[in-house]
Amino acid sequence: MQTKIYQNLIGGQWVSAQSGETFLNRNPANIDDVVGEFQSSGEADVDRAVKAARAAYKQWRLFPAPKRGEILYRAGELLLRHKENLARQMTREMGKVLSETRGDVQEAADTAFYMAGEGRRLFGQTTPSELRDKFAMSVRMPVGVCGMITPWNFPMAIPSWKLFPALMCGNTCVIKPAEDTPLSTFNLVEMLLEAGLPEGVVNIVTGYGPEAGAPLVAHPEVDAISFTGSSEVGRIVGQTAAGFFKPCSLEMGGKNAMIVLEDANLDLALDGAVWGSFGTSGQRCTATSRIIVQKSIVGEFTRRLVERAQALRVGDGLNAQVEMGPQINQQQVETSARYTGIAEKEGAQLLTGGKRLSGDGLDKGFFFSPTVFGGVGAGMRIAREEVFGPVVSLIECDSFDQAIGFANGIQYGLSTALYSRNVNLAFKAMRDLEAGITYVNAPTIGAEVHLPFGGVKQTGNGHREGGTGALDFYTSWKAVYVDYSDRLQRAQIDIGE
Repeated sequence: MQTKIYQNLIGGQWVSAQSGETFLNRNPANIDDVVGEFQSSGEADVDRAVKAARAAYKQWRLFPAPKRGEILYRAGELLLRHKENLARQMTREMGKVLSETRGDVQEAADTAFYMAGEGRRLFGQTTPSELRDKFAMSVRMPVGVCGMITPWNFPMAIPSWKLFPALMCGNTCVIKPAEDTPLSTFNLVEMLLEAGLPEGVVNIVTGYGPEAGAPLVAHPEVDAISFTGSSEVGRIVGQTAAGFFKPCSLEMGGKNAMIVLEDANLDLALDGAVWGSFGTSGQRCTATSRIIVQKSIVGEFTRRLVERAQALRVGDGLNAQVEMGPQINQQQVETSARYTGIAEKEGAQLLTGGKRLSGDGLDKGFFFSPTVFGGVGAGMRIAREEVFGPVVSLIECDSFDQAIGFANGIQYGLSTALYSRNVNLAFKAMRDLEAGITYVNAPTIGAEVHLPFGGVKQTGNGHREGGTGALDFYTSWKAVYVDYSDRLQRAQIDIGE
């Protein structure tokens, strides 16, 4: 079967990269399966896309917000109508199992419906003026052209987190999807176009970070940047954006802790540990990569977690019997293997897994075994550095306070979880855990679109995706004063007149 060639979307037209170069998008469960051929874009392509977005912005910002919302709502309906086909295509290009890719499409639809409602809100404030016969209010204004760089682990949900609120607020967009998973972004934007989005409002440029992502961040006509990816790349993105004084939203790494206290529902905690650690093959920024377990139950918890990990069915995510798919590429497999070696050298005990899987139809994919380490010290690298694979560490603690200290003692602060029936400790954990997200009696994964998503410390730079937090990034506040006194009034000077 001939491989389909996908072109960049610029100004409503499908065009090839000026270099004429392309790259292949392969199925991580079977590298012989080529999903598509995409454009390997460069600075000239990015410049063309930004200019198209700038031209479209002149009219899109004037498009009534309720009408923008109607387009998003129709896009959400289309996503649900085509959910199964979109999910299957996503599993082919990303690898995670069908139940998860269906959830990825559902999340994009949920975001569309939520943001569509903002078309009749986008609230500002009215407030009394300190002067007579004067009206004061604040309104949200679009920021302009938004550049977006998205990751491969949620190849439709995360682009929707960025595109939908930006569009709702009246901005135009240039998006560079991850080179491992560009098709799902194409599919998402196709839904927008079918829903009636005008030409040039969203532009897609595919390619690699240095050639396409870096020029997008540095482009002088891009007014804001939204990036999701590693902390190392995010630091470069943030520094570059700062040089242009442009707003920059960074959502980066995590080393998320799940605390299990001795009074926890152990069956529930184990369910959460397996899902949080091995869902998406551990390739979530919110994945449960540390489980801090109270000493009195660590033995039983460890034994049962290892049994559950060993029983997981690993394979092609299109197979309905499979519970965990491949990693995204060879580099991620090598990272998981490298950290396995690091952990063993540090003295951690490899309880199960720790190796690439082969045989039984797995030879042509990037499969790594579900891996559990015991005897992990809170200061070990395996307990502090992000692996982004199906690797979890068990850390023993003596008390609640020690568990909180272990959880907070890292450079990241994205997601945390506490399993306990003690309501007092639950509220203390909600207060004391240094993270943007805290779950009680639920794993560290499972964010919902109407709540803010993001973290503290080296996980992010203070901005949030999801909910009204996204609106705060994609708009700027304008204060408006209307003086109907028909005379000069001076704030802070003409007091009491």
